[in-house]
Amino acid sequence: MKRREFLKGAGVGLAATTAVAAPAIAQSAPELKWRLTSSFPKSLDTIYGAAEVFSKAVAEATDNKFQIQIFAAGEIVPGLQAADAVTNGTVEMCHTAPYYYVGKDPTFAMGTAIPFGLNQRMMDAWMMFGDGLNLLNAFYKKYNIHAEIAGNTGAQMGGWFRKEINSVDDLKGLKFRIGGFAGRVLQKLGVVPQQLAGGDIYPALEKGTIDAAEWVGPYDDEKLGFQKVAKYYYYPGFWEGGPMLMNFVNIAKWNELPKAYQSIIGSASHVANTWMMAKYDAGNPAALKRLVAGGAQLRPFNQQVLEACFKAANEVYAETSAANADFKKVFDSLTAFRGEQYLWWQVAEYTFDTFMIRARART
Repeated sequence: MKRREFLKGAGVGLAATTAVAAPAIAQSAPELKWRLTSSFPKSLDTIYGAAEVFSKAVAEATDNKFQIQIFAAGEIVPGLQAADAVTNGTVEMCHTAPYYYVGKDPTFAMGTAIPFGLNQRMMDAWMMFGDGLNLLNAFYKKYNIHAEIAGNTGAQMGGWFRKEINSVDDLKGLKFRIGGFAGRVLQKLGVVPQQLAGGDIYPALEKGTIDAAEWVGPYDDEKLGFQKVAKYYYYPGFWEGGPMLMNFVNIAKWNELPKAYQSIIGSASHVANTWMMAKYDAGNPAALKRLVAGGAQLRPFNQQVLEACFKAANEVYAETSAANADFKKVFDSLTAFRGEQYLWWQVAEYTFDTFMIRARART
């Protein structure tokens, strides 16, 4: 073949290849615009900010072809209806705490935290390597939801109280804003649980509609101003040892995504997960100092209260497991994982941290 004819033929072949490849590339990286509703107000720059970090990571990974617009609680739906908006397709996704939806099914609680459950690192490990996320996604499918882990606050504080809690009797009749499954546990001890979104807690506490409230920890609690209306600040929040946030995606929308975009959502969710925990760890110490300097009275829950709550929690778990097969399946996985984890933590993590805490007091 003559050189000119060869090049001419090659050019036709190259053009044909390009004509086929371009649409294929376009199809694998379509331009999409989604909406994400958060369960949190913009004023909480860490728990709300994690959704912004996630959205930015998705945009950067797709050269801005996949854009996810973030809406604060109340802009599209109230914070506690975020999952409903995903289920019914009002929005493509939300960033929320799954335990807000225990009214639908108590199994939702284990996507965030249960009393005396897992700490933050254990939650990550269970979700990623203990089959936790797979089990939960099998359950969430009933609600047209696919979930990805997308944040954690670490162990939380026990909340703000108008009066001291010196015994189990002090819990009786207490109107306490407490989220998720923990309210059911504390009900056994006479507490009257109230579930309120973050932005609604301060006015309820100020007006006396509630007697006590828990949210997250020093960094967020200071922003919400709880110290102005309740002075006793209790710890630990035994019902939230490592509460996880999740991205819920409408399952039909998830299934429509190219595999590459699904992978990017997963990776960007992990970015948000790491970012949130690090930001809370960085901000909480200074915030706690400011709160105490401003008059907050730090109080630990005493052993009697903790033991009574632990007993009540186990009673609720047994009752719920007997009545709900989905709950039992996920709960059995979580508690088996917890037992193995504490074998390790008591050897290395706990002994190291305990020594360093004591050493700090001497330096």
